[in-house]
Amino acid sequence: MTKFEFDIIFAIPDGEHDALDLSNAVFEAGFEEAVVGTGTSGLLAVALEMEGEDAESVIVSAAREILQQLPKGSALREVRPDLVSLADVAKKLDVKRQALQKRREMPPPAVAGYYRITEVAQAIVTIVTTGRRKARFDMHEAEAWLNAGVGAQTLNARIALGEVDPESMEFRANDQKDIPSAYQIQAGA
Repeated sequence: MTKFEFDIIFAIPDGEHDALDLSNAVFEAGFEEAVVGTGTSGLLAVALEMEGEDAESVIVSAAREILQQLPKGSALREVRPDLVSLADVAKKLDVKRQALQKRREMPPPAVAGYYRITEVAQAIVTIVTTGRRKARFDMHEAEAWLNAGVGAQTLNARIALGEVDPESMEFRANDQKDIPSAYQIQAGA
């Protein structure tokens, strides 16, 4: 079994929702050790550490269980880590951000100074295994977080492409006729 550390962010439908009730819903779903964030209106963030065979199935399972306890119309909005800053990575590795910036093995940013977690994880493995100088990364602290990256990226992409229903976390059939293309959305506007 592999350990995964990830955050799942849910969109909560409009209306009055008590922060304590939302937190209790997560705990009632069986995640007593979760760290729950309710600071942004309309969103619920849940930080989890879980074990399983692969990150995507662990994340999907957790999201399904939590969604069953949340108000009707709640939906998975995002899974993290996906796009990360060097500051995020440095914090997990217990090094300074500059220590990562100086490494030629680090990938280029993907978007606006954010990096794909999977590319960063590969670079870190390369640094640790083949680096000329011994890297002083705290891999024990970062491993579960880095392990969750592939599942987070994959699930975010599946939701964006309409392969997964974010309200039920059920996988849809390959026939995507009910999901309009970007062109159809623009043309219909």
